[in-house]
Amino acid sequence: KMTQQMRDLQLAQARKPPGPSSPNAAKRLYRNLSGKFRVNYTSFDEGSLVGRGEKEKLRKSYLFQSNAALFEAVELQDLERVQELLKHYSPEELDLNTPNSEGLLPLDIAIMTNNAPIARALLQAGAKESPHFVSLESRSLHLSTLVREAEQRVNELTAQVVNEAPNADCSEKEKQLKAWEWRFRLYKRMKAGFEHARVPDAPSSVHLSVASSSSLQVTFWEPLSVNSAVVTKYKVEWSCSPTFSPLLGEAVIDKLKDLHFTIQGLVSGTAYHVRVSAYNMKGWGPPQASTPPFAIPSNWREYDGRAPRRRGQAEALDHLLGQVKTVHQHCICHEPCKNQPQSRKHSVSKSLKHLFHPGSKFLKTLKRGLYLTAIFYKDDNILVTHEDQIPVVEIDDTYSCLLMQDFLWFTKVSCMWDEILWLRQCVTVSQSSCSCILQTRFKMLLAISQMQGLLGIQDLGQVFFEPIKDKQGNILIVTLKEVKTNQTFESVRWVPICKLQTSRKSVSSPEEPTALDTLLISVQDKLAYHQRSSHALSPGLYLGYLKLCSAVDQIRVLVPERLPNILCHVKIRSNPNISREEWEWLQKMASVEEPVPTEPEADTSQNPLFQELQVAIKELMSLVNIPLQEAKDFRLYSQEVLDFGDQVSFLLLLPPSDDVCTAPGQNNPYTPRSGFLTLPLQIFELGEER
Repeated sequence: KMTQQMRDLQLAQARKPPGPSSPNAAKRLYRNLSGKFRVNYTSFDEGSLVGRGEKEKLRKSYLFQSNAALFEAVELQDLERVQELLKHYSPEELDLNTPNSEGLLPLDIAIMTNNAPIARALLQAGAKESPHFVSLESRSLHLSTLVREAEQRVNELTAQVVNEAPNADCSEKEKQLKAWEWRFRLYKRMKAGFEHARVPDAPSSVHLSVASSSSLQVTFWEPLSVNSAVVTKYKVEWSCSPTFSPLLGEAVIDKLKDLHFTIQGLVSGTAYHVRVSAYNMKGWGPPQASTPPFAIPSNWREYDGRAPRRRGQAEALDHLLGQVKTVHQHCICHEPCKNQPQSRKHSVSKSLKHLFHPGSKFLKTLKRGLYLTAIFYKDDNILVTHEDQIPVVEIDDTYSCLLMQDFLWFTKVSCMWDEILWLRQCVTVSQSSCSCILQTRFKMLLAISQMQGLLGIQDLGQVFFEPIKDKQGNILIVTLKEVKTNQTFESVRWVPICKLQTSRKSVSSPEEPTALDTLLISVQDKLAYHQRSSHALSPGLYLGYLKLCSAVDQIRVLVPERLPNILCHVKIRSNPNISREEWEWLQKMASVEEPVPTEPEADTSQNPLFQELQVAIKELMSLVNIPLQEAKDFRLYSQEVLDFGDQVSFLLLLPPSDDVCTAPGQNNPYTPRSGFLTLPLQIFELGEER
């Protein structure tokens, strides 16, 4: 049947008009064996095609060539070419798991020729073995058939070439003979690879950890043996019995990009044993038991039955805000703001299309007072007004000393950009008290409304953690927002930041720059801060270092510049969960006031968390420039684990109680190396919430 199929394919191909030969024709001779690989490599000009139908045909032809190129690269053992194709095309575009006319997949060829690097690259991309090989016998029979038919075809062509006189047909048969000889050698190599292969060894290591109160995480590593065939899948089994009888469940993992698996739906407080075995084309190898041999699903909160700190808080705050709004709407002294622009949703394109005209109220220069500026950026470009100015509006021209409490209030308002009209009405109602603080905050709300109206955008972004001040008495509050759309707008220009910086004519001296000049000089630093403050940590358990310093009007917290919305930290492990047993151990340490673990001890050396903490503490002390011997006086915060969602959690490392917060004028003997800054505590809390 196989021979007849190949002959039919060859006959069908012979009826086709010959196309231009490929530049790599010597490598592609064996493509003549199958219609699957009969690709015309004629050069083409896509621009000359008319209509979508022709372009779609061209695209399919191009992808078909990519599929053929992948088979060719695997058969020629060209790892670099395989990696290039996998990088530029998706598995669907490459038909990665569609068998060819011989019933083979690229992964089959790679593993049966024992080419481990190519096989691993294909597995990482999601390649699978051919579904035709349901047993060892079927694979062996299939390979034997391919070898036998290839040998038969070689003999037939050899006889024809020897007996026929030299002519054009003879030359074509010689090419076919070379192709069949090459394929015959390939099939024999695949058959020998299969016959000499053996089942894989057990995975070299299997690590078991507690992922939650109802799940366990299994992480495993491939077998160390280099003599067996490439492993193509793994099997995870679990049971309550160390003999694995009865078996409670199993899972087969054939996506090998990450060698780990989470067992879900387990019973809290029950011990589970886990083992993992590997599979290759010869079958399943022996299982490897996990380390530790069993684990009990649990969470640190089960130690004393406490509920999550933030459970229901967001809903409660939303409900409370709704109640306040309802009461305010029925207040007899309620007066709508007359100066507020009509509340309507502006599309970004429409609003930006007509903003920044000469009649707008954006300022070009600053006088003595308090101002608001909004920076919108995209890549290395910044949005400017019709007059090539960063948008600035006035808050108060009589306000020359911004109180920290007013600034912190403004940052809290930034969490409610959509509620500015309502907030203005609330402050208007209370304005009869003539409070200077309320007057200033009302002017802040007016400035925000003015900026929103002129821009046609409600969300002005995130407030930079400190205002810009100059010696002329100007104070500039800065908001930052990244625009990710690729739209273009009339009357508005995206100006490269470097061009804006060089083209602006400064009206101040270098020794005493104005707040606007200072903003332009430092704008890249502020944009970098904004981008870094929105980055998230990868899942895991972290060790954080809490260090505060106080001033007259604020408390500041030490944070890394690369991630200013998180405390100084190092990663302990990828599993964010602290089990009940681990938490009990930490409570025991805290109850006897033991120092943090910096040196191994005999009775705890087998505790994985202890060992992980040792490594993390050494790394953290080095990061913040504190001698390791000083860490003996530090403490682990034992009241709770700080959970940030389900994927990130923190243990806190605290200095001695007298050194947690450095007082004004007090010297810190251990100054962190470069790469750190201090944020006002309230700003840090808002950034953490974002």
